[in-house]
Amino acid sequence: MKKIFIPSLIVTVLFLNGCYYDTESLLYPAAAANCDTTNITYSVTIRNILQSNNCFNCHSGTAASGGNVVLDNYANSKQYAQNGRLYGSINHDAGYVPMPQGGNKLTTCDLKKVKIWINSGTPNN
Repeated sequence: MKKIFIPSLIVTVLFLNGCYYDTESLLYPAAAANCDTTNITYSVTIRNILQSNNCFNCHSGTAASGGNVVLDNYANSKQYAQNGRLYGSINHDAGYVPMPQGGNKLTTCDLKKVKIWINSGTPNN
């Protein structure tokens, strides 16, 4: 019995750990290489990321259905970026509601662009 159990256990552990390091940049290196992080602006880059990921479906207008978080203008986006909620949510960090709700995490490239914008002081450019 031990002769079968131990090899089976080893194979199972190796199998379960096989996908542990699967990251987008390792699986799709061409996509990571094509991520243009120069000239990150709110009006062109960040607003387009939010719009293309359907953030405005729930997070716009005076009666935003997404937890009363409004992201359809610079001032509000800046507020949530500076308090950490924007990046925490889109990066699916622990302690934040993962966004887009019920959807996949944003691409590594989009996350990188948002992080660069935040780290540069969330300029309105």
